[in-house]
Amino acid sequence: MDADRNLWRDSARETFEADVFTGKTSVDLCILGGGFTGCSAALTAARQGASVLLLEAETIGHGGSGRNVGLVNAGLWLPPQAVCDALGQGQGMRLNAALAAAPAQVFDLIETHDIACEPVREGTLHCAHSASGFKDLQARFEQQKALGAPVTLLDAAQARHRTGSDRPHGALHDARAGTIQPLAYARGLARAAAQHGARIHEHSPVTSVAQDGGEWIVTTAQGIVHASKILIATNAYHQPVKGADVPSTTPVHYFQLATAPLGHNLAAQVLPGGEGCWDTGTVMTSFRKDQAGRLILGAMGKPDALGLHADWARRMLARLFPQIGDAAFLHFWSGRISMTSDHIPKVMRLGGPGYAIFGYSGRGIGPGTVIGASAAMALLSGDEAHLPLDAVDGYDEAFTGIKGQFYELAARIAHAGGARLG
Repeated sequence: MDADRNLWRDSARETFEADVFTGKTSVDLCILGGGFTGCSAALTAARQGASVLLLEAETIGHGGSGRNVGLVNAGLWLPPQAVCDALGQGQGMRLNAALAAAPAQVFDLIETHDIACEPVREGTLHCAHSASGFKDLQARFEQQKALGAPVTLLDAAQARHRTGSDRPHGALHDARAGTIQPLAYARGLARAAAQHGARIHEHSPVTSVAQDGGEWIVTTAQGIVHASKILIATNAYHQPVKGADVPSTTPVHYFQLATAPLGHNLAAQVLPGGEGCWDTGTVMTSFRKDQAGRLILGAMGKPDALGLHADWARRMLARLFPQIGDAAFLHFWSGRISMTSDHIPKVMRLGGPGYAIFGYSGRGIGPGTVIGASAAMALLSGDEAHLPLDAVDGYDEAFTGIKGQFYELAARIAHAGGARLG
């Protein structure tokens, strides 16, 4: 099996190509990074009439945005009260409210800009992998209902009917959420931004960033940008840049495998409602279908343990959906997640009119779209009230490498021991 055959690259209907940046130019806003955050910011700023230039070191969606599971979730991994406990009640409620509306913002952008990214808005199912997992879902359900969220707690029988698997101990359905083809969405945002006047350049890694006389000087191998404001939106794929260090966070690797299209009869038995799923396990597992009927199974783990993880995935697939039999996996790909210690993203000031945004902890689509757009508005207006959470002047996290090794060890132990979810 090819260790880097990304289904999203093979199946994306949206295409986007851009030239390498050369020469000199001046803009209102320079963005580093062409993922969900950077492209959302570019689109927002361009629609406001600002001059925008986005520099991507590889290609649009090359990083986590093009390796994502594609679940458009409302909120973070943390339940709402945990967000408030971490940030304080006022700021926590502000962030919870903004991210509760994130799926609507994503799907509105898809409709407005006719982005061909396989949008399915049938909700998501957070599946209990055990009896204790169901208790966690009950607590999440109560918190979400108290906030007026359209969530439904399903018992084991209901969850098994909705998934087509006899393994879940229950599930929490969130009607706000859905699934997309994530790379196609990132490319669609870039296309829309370019159509509104943003200048986007691929294969244009930044070599240095500096301030001079109240403006930013952004240098690439073949060009120089003078910018009034800057946004660094490279997240887990940040490359070393002189003058633009981004604090380290815990690197967590996540891999996915996809079958061939299942065929109409089998596909109708697996997730017949079209929801995307993930479970309550510490070493999380996700599963969903794409538009063609492929089953996509994902979990934590580095690609260098392909054999171990692939063997686990075959066992897991047989346990979850025995009706599929021994369907072969035709795609295998992986990406990196930027995990903060409190699992809350950061908007960090850069000592001038600029931000670095990082630490989505595996929730990039909704938060990236919302925070990218709000950061663009905050920078253009000079008013941080646009941000859904308070910006910070710095961030420091210790032992990130060791923490990343711990997550990987936990994944390998779990996957060597067998399948899970019931």
